[in-house]
Amino acid sequence: MSPSSSQTPGVTSAKPRIAVLLGDPSGIGPEMAVKLLARQRNLDAARVLLIADPVVLASGERIAGEKLSPLRVDSLDAMRFEDGRPTLLARDWMEGREPLLGESNGHSGRASFEALELATLAVRRGQAEGILFAPLNKHSLRLGGLVHEDELRYMQERFAVEGFVCEFNLTGSLWTSRVTSHIPLKDVASHITVQGVSDAVKIIANALQRAGVAQPRIAVTGLNPHAGDGGSIGMEEIEIIAPAIEQLRAEGLDARGPFSPDTVFIGARRGDVDAVVSMYHDQGQIAMKLMGFEQGVTLHGGLPVPVATSASGSAFDIAGKGIAKIEGLQQAFDLCVRMASGAPAHTAAQTAAEAAA
Repeated sequence: MSPSSSQTPGVTSAKPRIAVLLGDPSGIGPEMAVKLLARQRNLDAARVLLIADPVVLASGERIAGEKLSPLRVDSLDAMRFEDGRPTLLARDWMEGREPLLGESNGHSGRASFEALELATLAVRRGQAEGILFAPLNKHSLRLGGLVHEDELRYMQERFAVEGFVCEFNLTGSLWTSRVTSHIPLKDVASHITVQGVSDAVKIIANALQRAGVAQPRIAVTGLNPHAGDGGSIGMEEIEIIAPAIEQLRAEGLDARGPFSPDTVFIGARRGDVDAVVSMYHDQGQIAMKLMGFEQGVTLHGGLPVPVATSASGSAFDIAGKGIAKIEGLQQAFDLCVRMASGAPAHTAAQTAAEAAA
C-alpha cells in the first residue's frame, strides 16, 4: 500500500502517514513515544497520526519531561495534518484513570488494545501506510480483550492475510525469524513441520531481498540440544528440519543447517550469514537481545504495511523513572517510514550506521 498523493491542509509534500501508538500505559511505552515525537526530525519525516488516550499521553509527557503540541482531531473522518506536528486522535479508554505504573492490568490492556484496533482500521481505510507502536504487554492485552496468540496474529486477521506471518528481529546487520512464536514450550515440537520451516526461511529471504541482499545466507537451527546429536537427543532434525532445508536448497535458496542452537549465533555475529531461523521464541530472542537489546527492532513480516516496534518490552520495573532509552524505537520508526514511503529499504547494517552517526 503506497502513500496517498493527495494533499491535506498544511502539508507541502507527500509523506507516509504513520499511526503511532503509546504502547502499554503502565510500562515505558508512553515515555518512549513522547521522547520519539519530541525529535523534530521525526515529525518532519512523516505525517504522524498519534492514537492515544489524553490521560496516558499526559503521563508520558510528565515522565519524559517533554511536551508535545499535537493537532487534535475527533475521528478518522476528520483526520488532517500540519507540517511538523503530530495529529492526535484522542479516545477516553482509561475513563479518566491515571495509568497504574509497573504492572499488568485490564485498564491499560484495554487502552493499548483499542489503540491497536483503531490503527488497523486506519490502515484498512487507506488512511495510514504504516504502524509504529511503543512496547506492548501481551498479558495486559489479553486482560484488555485480545484473544489471539499475539498482536501479530490479531493484525493478520484484521488485514485478512492468509498464509505465514512472522516476527523479524533485527540487531545490527543480523535478522532472525522463527517457526513458532508465542506458544507454550510444551507445544513447540508438535508445531515443527517441513512446511513451517520452509515458510519461516522463505518469508525472511524475501524480506532480505527487498532490503537489498541479493542472495541471503540463512542459517537454520535445530530444535534439540546439539541439533539432535545424530538422533540421540531427538529426531526432528533428521525427519523434519534437514528435509526442509534440502527442499529449500533445491529451490535455489541458500539455506544451511540444521545447526546446534547453542553455537549458531557465534558465526552469525561474525557475519557468516545474514539471518538465523530458529524453532521457537527464546532460541533466537535471548541471543539477539544479548547482542543489542537497546538497539533491537521487531518488524511484523507478512502484513500489507510495515508494522514495527522496538525489541525491548514494556519494562514495568523502570516505568515512571524517566530513564527509558529509545534507540530501538527510533530505528523501528526510521524503518517503518522508509518502507511505507516506498523508498528502497536499507539493510540493518545501514540503519545501525545511521543511528551511530
